[in-house]
Amino acid sequence: MVLVARWYDDMIKRQTLLAVGALLALPFALAPWVARPAAAEPAAIVAPVFATHHATAVLAGGCFWGLEDVFAKLRGVDDVTVGYSGGTRETANYETVSSGRTGHAESVLIAYDPTKISYARLLDVFFSVAHDPTEIDRQGPDDGPQYRSEIFYANAAQKRDAQTAINALTAQKTFSRPIATRIAPLSAFYVAEAYHQHFAEKNPTYPYIVAIDAPKVAVLEARFPALLRSGSK
Repeated sequence: MVLVARWYDDMIKRQTLLAVGALLALPFALAPWVARPAAAEPAAIVAPVFATHHATAVLAGGCFWGLEDVFAKLRGVDDVTVGYSGGTRETANYETVSSGRTGHAESVLIAYDPTKISYARLLDVFFSVAHDPTEIDRQGPDDGPQYRSEIFYANAAQKRDAQTAINALTAQKTFSRPIATRIAPLSAFYVAEAYHQHFAEKNPTYPYIVAIDAPKVAVLEARFPALLRSGSK
């Protein structure tokens, strides 16, 4: 879960995240991140659940904590839910997904009002703030296909917008490495366990949030101030 814009990638990511990731890796390997209550069976979210919202987007790009925190700050975003996409219902739980063998990606489902923010603008934030789209099956200190970069499109328009964004970034040579983001149809979105929901908001001093996710919000505030909802700064 790393910021992506080239200037940030060069200035901070390579210098800071590698060092921070190394420091964080040992305690994360030796102890659970948070106290984990027994997980309820995950449920697939389908369009009727968000009938009160105008549109939804499902994006994956590293740990869903940081993705949620970034997109929740945007004006026009009504709700962000963290969960799993790309695998089956039977294995859509954190412990199993963390094995990297279920096909899922940690994802966010973003419910938004397209009269206030467009899908294309969400993709701008996705590529330039929320994660590093050039990393393959990982994000910073987090390794495995469950942390891959992927756009799960719900319709032909979203698929077109996703491909257009990648083509433009590639043509502009925005990144020094090829974009690794996958584009796939959305088959289902499975809601993650309750303790993962709004994790950064509830745990702002948690070491991982401070070191990895809070800097993303800082870059969002610097690069897209006009997109922030009132009170987000």
